[in-house]
Amino acid sequence: MKLHLNLKGEYFHQIKCGEKKYEYRLFNNYWKKRLTHPVTFSEIVIKLGYPKSDDKEKIICRPWKGFEVTTITHPHFGDDPVQVFAIKVN
Repeated sequence: MKLHLNLKGEYFHQIKCGEKKYEYRLFNNYWKKRLTHPVTFSEIVIKLGYPKSDDKEKIICRPWKGFEVTTITHPHFGDDPVQVFAIKVN
């Protein structure tokens, strides 16, 4: 099973060049259910927006390396620290 993540350009390009090692998702019931589902992922598919399936420049496929639960402060989530799933994308 593959985990698909659609990202904004800034984050997609950071992952593509190796600068960004984790993609963050809020630690909430939606992501908890999705990431801890009994089926394990074999691959993570990172997409720039919602590209056509044959647009290889906008799709990165990497082996699934799991995630960590951590607390971060990031402008995307507001000013206060939040608990997140840090999905390994490197």
